[in-house]
Amino acid sequence: MISTMKAVILWTPYFFVLWNTVWCVTRYSIPEEMERGSVVANLAADLGLDISGLEQREVKLDIFHNNKYLDVNKKTGELTVVEKIDRESLCTTKTTCFLKLDLIIESPLRIFNIELGITDINDNAPHFRRDKIELDVSESASPGERFSLPNAFDPDVGANTVKTYKLSESDHFSVDIHSGSDGTKYVDLVLMKALDREGNAVHNLILTAIDGGVPARSGTASIIVRVLDTNDNAPQFEQAVYSLNISENSPTGTIVIKLNATDADEGSNAEITYSFTLYTSEKTQMLFSLNPNTGNIAVKGTVDYEDMKIFEMFVEAKDNGPIPLAGQCRVTVYVNDVNDNYPEIAIKSLKNTVEENIPVGSVIALVAVTDRDTGDNGKMNLTMNMLLPFILNKSSDYLYELLVSKTLDREMVPEYEITLVVTDRGNPPLSDNETITVHLLDVNDNAPRFPQTFYTIPVMENNAPGALLSSLTAIDPDLHENQYLVYFIIEKEILNTSISMLFSINPENGNLYALKTFDYEIEKEFLFHIEARDSGVPPLSSNVTVHIIIMDQNDNTPVIVSPWRAHGSVVEEKIQRSTDKGTLIAKVIAIDSDSVHNSRITYQFLQNTDATLFSLDQYNGEIRTMRMFSYRDSRHQRLVVIAKDNGEPALSATVTIKLSTVETALKTYADMTEVPLEYDIFSDLNLYLVIGLGSVSFLLLITILVTIVLKCQKPKPSKAAPPSRNSVISERNSTIADSTLVSNDAYWYSLFLAETRKGKLVVRQPVPKGSRYIVSSIPRSTGLTETSDSAASTLQ
Repeated sequence: MISTMKAVILWTPYFFVLWNTVWCVTRYSIPEEMERGSVVANLAADLGLDISGLEQREVKLDIFHNNKYLDVNKKTGELTVVEKIDRESLCTTKTTCFLKLDLIIESPLRIFNIELGITDINDNAPHFRRDKIELDVSESASPGERFSLPNAFDPDVGANTVKTYKLSESDHFSVDIHSGSDGTKYVDLVLMKALDREGNAVHNLILTAIDGGVPARSGTASIIVRVLDTNDNAPQFEQAVYSLNISENSPTGTIVIKLNATDADEGSNAEITYSFTLYTSEKTQMLFSLNPNTGNIAVKGTVDYEDMKIFEMFVEAKDNGPIPLAGQCRVTVYVNDVNDNYPEIAIKSLKNTVEENIPVGSVIALVAVTDRDTGDNGKMNLTMNMLLPFILNKSSDYLYELLVSKTLDREMVPEYEITLVVTDRGNPPLSDNETITVHLLDVNDNAPRFPQTFYTIPVMENNAPGALLSSLTAIDPDLHENQYLVYFIIEKEILNTSISMLFSINPENGNLYALKTFDYEIEKEFLFHIEARDSGVPPLSSNVTVHIIIMDQNDNTPVIVSPWRAHGSVVEEKIQRSTDKGTLIAKVIAIDSDSVHNSRITYQFLQNTDATLFSLDQYNGEIRTMRMFSYRDSRHQRLVVIAKDNGEPALSATVTIKLSTVETALKTYADMTEVPLEYDIFSDLNLYLVIGLGSVSFLLLITILVTIVLKCQKPKPSKAAPPSRNSVISERNSTIADSTLVSNDAYWYSLFLAETRKGKLVVRQPVPKGSRYIVSSIPRSTGLTETSDSAASTLQ
């Protein structure tokens, strides 16, 4: 600025102009903004004033302004600048600017009118009244449309004021400059290209105003062009098609998807409302809700995969412009299967009643399984809950055959409850069960069975005819007619008697009856068969062996067979008075035709004249002396012996023995054994003696021969009793007087010599068939034992 002012000052004299030749007004012209001290003009020279006298005179410069811009140097007469003059502040609205002042010199008073013209320099840059210019332009504005801009202001004048405008580079705008009547430059913003708010909502431009000074000055203003929205854009979704998956049975309120449509417009033109279009089915809209403001699609019903696997929703997004525009999208929702369906069992065909002999491999039922789920959730396995004689054969993915795997037996298991369990492969697995009942029809495949294969039935003798012996009931596990049994006795003969004459059986219940009274002593047992036959077709039967054992009853009284009693029950015996102690006096033998228990005989004294003289063995009936006779003892002794069996009640027999003691030895008849009964027509004693001696000699010879033979055969040794009068040794080591004893474990049988009027006889009791017994006949003073086997005989 200083350099510029200096240049102006130097240049000013050459361009000093006297505006008026009239001396009354002196005019000068200076540029504005001269530095302080700058000389404007030499008033002394110009006004013809004497400088030398000027100092003594009072000089006053009167300026018609508030500021004192100039002053006069009295020494030099020069008009100088004391304060910078700003034309723009001095002459605000005028294009020409003059500063009027009066120079008053006294002594003498002289007044000079001076006008100082202030010329403009380009000291101000153009500027806009607003640094920011904001314009709202609709994006629908057509190219060529003009928008007025505020013009720039430059306080300078002339060439230094605003000369032109420039606009920053823009594809859409340019400026049009035109001058007003006062020369002011005006500018318009011209739209060169259609606007797109969505492409560029705001255009920032710089408008530059340039003055004509040298050098030129400029000022700028920013232009903000806001493109006003027009509803020219429809809402757009991010995708035209959305595909997503949800699980079935998702809870109500579950967000399926958050749709977001965008609208390039703004304001109400960009406010979007979401809704289902008419292409969305009513069922889908019942299951899903759409928030009209947020675009969230949520579950509002029960989503069932088995009901619908895919849902398609057509959603429209519509803005709120004056003429609403809309965009659409399609939402495809695939439902993921969840194992929420229990598998089901359906019995397509069932034979719930079959015969027990149905062949293995036969089809009992056709079973179908279904599961509305898919994948592993829909894959199923069918099993049985227990091990049964059935198997499942899978014929297809959903069909099974229930087959017989083993032979069935109604008698073992009459019916089967088969529980079928179907389980899917979901996680967790679900299952269902179904129970079917298979009844087995009876087939006559079982023969009647007796609880025992052999029945032993004891029957007490003397039974009443028609008495029930036993009930022989067979069991047939079959049913109905296959179970109805008929009993009968298989015919056979026993001792030339038909078995049906002895026994009978009730054909309906198997009760066995006796048709006659049995006697143990005659019939001891029966063996026969009973058959049970069912009523099936063909009938089956089985039989059982029945062993009837006749039980003995104590119905026989013991019979005393020794000593022999010819008449009555009194036996008279004579013994030597000199008999030693322990001598066998007599042997009482009784027999009982009952069985072992009832036939066991015991002997007791009912009467004994002297208890110190005789003893009785209770088992073998031997009567022996306990001491020798004394002179005090009576010559006659009376002994009463009772023979009692072991039955219940016990039966008995008695015998009375009268003993007489003699001083001389009595002749015995021990040598005459085993002689047949003869009726001799001779009555004299001599003949008896001859026969007796011959018989004794013959028997002695036979005895010797038999003894030799037995010794040669080395028979089993047997313990012999001491020799005694007419003694016999049996297997039980029993000694019997005046008799021969036959013995076994069940019965006592005896052969004995009986004295009669005409002679002696041999008595034999029957022995059971096959029984072994010993016959010993021991003459006096001999200890030989003779053994023989004999068949049973009757009493002769």
